[in-house]
Amino acid sequence: MVEPGSMHAVIGPNGAGKSTLLNVFTGVYRATRGRARYGDSVLTDLRPPRIAALGVSRTFQNLALSPHSSVAQNLLLGRHRLTKAGFVSAGLRLPPARREQAEQERVVAGISERLGLSDRLDVPLMSLSYGDRKRVELARALCAEPSLLLLDEPVAGMNAEESQEMARTIAQVRETLGISIVLVEHDMAFVMGLADRVTVLDFGRCIAEGTPDEVQRDPEVLRAYLGSTEGSGEEVGVRIGGVGA
Repeated sequence: MVEPGSMHAVIGPNGAGKSTLLNVFTGVYRATRGRARYGDSVLTDLRPPRIAALGVSRTFQNLALSPHSSVAQNLLLGRHRLTKAGFVSAGLRLPPARREQAEQERVVAGISERLGLSDRLDVPLMSLSYGDRKRVELARALCAEPSLLLLDEPVAGMNAEESQEMARTIAQVRETLGISIVLVEHDMAFVMGLADRVTVLDFGRCIAEGTPDEVQRDPEVLRAYLGSTEGSGEEVGVRIGGVGA
């Protein structure tokens, strides 16, 4: 269960099924059994556009950005589902379309400032450092104005300094926006100072769930991180927004 407004981490060794879980939540993969709910909606019955329309946004383990576009152009893509102007209206630059574009740019500027990207809006993405590119992907997810943010290994490939900065940014986002965050990571140390609760996966099974302190002491968790496949687990069941799955 993911409590509204909380940060819930899903951790586990490489190959444990963490990214697969997010792909099921967002409709990229179809669940073969079980269900995931968000409020009154069954996510596992919906296609990705309908899930996004519910206010579910995500980042990816591997960067999914346009390297030759500017930071601003990448962030404006995050506003796509909230854009109402049609193709003709936008193409002709009619007054309603211009007003909407100005509002979209205002939102992008505000999120950029929040994530320390204001001075990079006109910079091509490919010229940024890897850490800044990851911040752009987080900013783009926030541009969709989500109520539930799914972060898929947000510090994968980062050095220690970049990871610490990203941890501060995620904590700030959670504090200022008050949104629910599901954080997927294999780095237990990274999530322990961020998460309210932690679910531990191993080979697609839930082997532990609790507070950070509780899971760090769990023998099953220690065995999984040491490479042992012994021990039994239970089929993964996740609840988001207070409704069971």
